[in-house]
Amino acid sequence: MTEAIILGIIQGFTEFFPVSSTAHLILFPWFFGWKGVVNTLTFDIALHGGTLTALLFCFWKDWVELFTKKQKLLGMILLSSIPAGAAGFLLNDIVEKSLREPFLISIMLISVGFIMLASEKAKKYKDIEKIDFMDALTIGIAQATALIPGVSRSGITISAGLFKGLKRDTSARFSFLLSTPIIAGATTLHFKKLLTSQESYDLQLFAVGFFASSITGFIAIKVLMSFLRKYPLNLFVYYRFILAVVIIAGIWLRG
Repeated sequence: MTEAIILGIIQGFTEFFPVSSTAHLILFPWFFGWKGVVNTLTFDIALHGGTLTALLFCFWKDWVELFTKKQKLLGMILLSSIPAGAAGFLLNDIVEKSLREPFLISIMLISVGFIMLASEKAKKYKDIEKIDFMDALTIGIAQATALIPGVSRSGITISAGLFKGLKRDTSARFSFLLSTPIIAGATTLHFKKLLTSQESYDLQLFAVGFFASSITGFIAIKVLMSFLRKYPLNLFVYYRFILAVVIIAGIWLRG
């Protein structure tokens, strides 16, 4: 139960902070030797369901406006969702079986960290209503790479938005709106697998993880949106670099 709560808290913060939630969900059980339900992709479904709830709670007004007043922006979000949706559908099994190694995670943490630093040097002048076809497509393609653990969906999409001239808080808002259908789709896909599975699961653990991630996810969204109005992504980049060093050191000590 304690492990479920800890992983729920970690998922809530790292899903929205640009530090890669998937990497942390893989690394914590790896570091501490946690086994059982909490160290499965099935348990991750509950955690992602919690962060999806946080997104809907924070941005429900935005979604009402998208469907009633801002259909053009809704179209841009749907366009951006296509690359990641296609990649997830076609490559999900490969990612689950082959790309969850700690060393690869450390490489992606560092690589995307440098991309985030570079994106901060781009000129920022666009509001969310100014997002056009190429902006949406570029950010959508960037989001597709977030399938690789260590990339970070928010990190890569916010950076792509900055490269396309979006203001920092605008890029973060578009990133969160864009992540909603993707997380919903991924959660639905994995939940379908759960229903067809013959295994039995501790639903109490799932519920605890769900609520922990939804509460901390809500807090993380509010904190990050406020933070990015004033400060660059650099703090998160430094965290990524430190975490990568810790991972490499852990690999070396275990070897």
